Amino acid sequence: MAVTREKILASAKDFLSFINKSPSPFHAVDEVKKALVSNGFKELKEAEQWNVVPLGKYFITKNHSTIIGFAIGGKYRPGNGFSVVGAHTDSPCLRVKPVSNKVKQGFCQVGVECYGGGIWNTWFDRDLTVAGRVLVKDKNDENISHHLVHINRPILRIPHLAIHLQREINENFGPNKENHLCPILATCAQAELEGDKKSTSSEETEPTGQAAKHPPTLVKILCQELKIDPSQMMDFELCLADTQPAALGGAYEEFIFSPRLDNLFNAYAAYKGLLDSLGDGSLETDPNIRMISLFDNEEVGSESAQGAGSMFQENVMRRLSSSAEKLTAFEESIAKSFMVSADQAHGCHPNYSEKHEANHQPEFHKGIVIKFNSNQRYATTSITATILRQVAKKVSVPLQDFVVRNDSTCGSTIGPIMSAKLGMQTIDVGAPQFAMHSIRETGATTDVVHAIRLFEGFFRFYPEVQASLKF
Repeated sequence: MAVTREKILASAKDFLSFINKSPSPFHAVDEVKKALVSNGFKELKEAEQWNVVPLGKYFITKNHSTIIGFAIGGKYRPGNGFSVVGAHTDSPCLRVKPVSNKVKQGFCQVGVECYGGGIWNTWFDRDLTVAGRVLVKDKNDENISHHLVHINRPILRIPHLAIHLQREINENFGPNKENHLCPILATCAQAELEGDKKSTSSEETEPTGQAAKHPPTLVKILCQELKIDPSQMMDFELCLADTQPAALGGAYEEFIFSPRLDNLFNAYAAYKGLLDSLGDGSLETDPNIRMISLFDNEEVGSESAQGAGSMFQENVMRRLSSSAEKLTAFEESIAKSFMVSADQAHGCHPNYSEKHEANHQPEFHKGIVIKFNSNQRYATTSITATILRQVAKKVSVPLQDFVVRNDSTCGSTIGPIMSAKLGMQTIDVGAPQFAMHSIRETGATTDVVHAIRLFEGFFRFYPEVQASLKF
């Protein structure tokens, strides 16, 4: 099935819109939530009783940074399987510290913490801003609500030190993450002229509450954006983000130049694939539940209440499988279920091709990558690879294979975590990209379509392919 250039560019541009609206995991989940709601999905709450029915479409969030969405097949019965595509919403970044007010050499700075394994030197000399969530107390009834915030202009920068003062920078640059990754917000003199409280002495009278812990200029910007008073700010979680938008690139617009490809690429493709799978009526005869699970905190190990290492996914699946007539429904469903763990893959870089094993060099435009690792850093097995190859064949999506060199370390994904916790057959896949964990990464436009079609095909055809296995 041929895909036109117009379709490729349209899908890529839609993805760019998604990623530009998702500077934090909270924003990414909100964008997915909006898309699901606009397509008839209903929100469920963990603390409430669920009344779900075949052909129903639902979603549930946790911490506003993880979301599980699902559509129940018309032939689903307790004990039937789950068709799951899993990805994550977080990316390596700098995050504002709980006490971030810093003043040095006449500059107002913001204390930040390194989140995940970023290529931190790429954060220098970039036009940065902040995005995330703020907890706000209502003036009248003191109810506390969750508010998204994204300051859509450059307010922060981490300048390099001039080469004249560090002649060896081009030979070896490894910034001290505590001392050198502290962004500049303003000069103290200008902040004082603008009416911000001067913060040069610890003996001065400080404002009360959470606002006192952060640079007054940053607090003012946040409060102006949200139209609140500093006293209403209960707490926040803010990521630093590049203000340069994601864009099409290359002489023929075949590349995606973007932040957070790892792993908003697959978060986007997962929900698009789910929605596209619902448009042909196939859900009516599906015996499974079609599910996307987009987790937070993968970049730091997934060990959180909203991470893949938590009970969240299992609890959702148990509630959907529960049956008074069949006490083993959940256990039976796991044996019939399959998860595609979708996380980005390392494309073979033309300047560093020796870093790839000679027979496993994923290329742009050549399809989605199946990731293998005998040491179980990826969850792929010959059975799960065979199942996905059959699905890919049905929807004409090309696939590539990847294994890391024996003399190189291997990253991991939510795949091994989820498959070990649940005993569910799992495969690890991803689209090839360059500069993983840089502030700006590079991917291919064609892989947006490849990923969406692969996931759509998986939701539609997995039960059929699973039934063809005679062992």
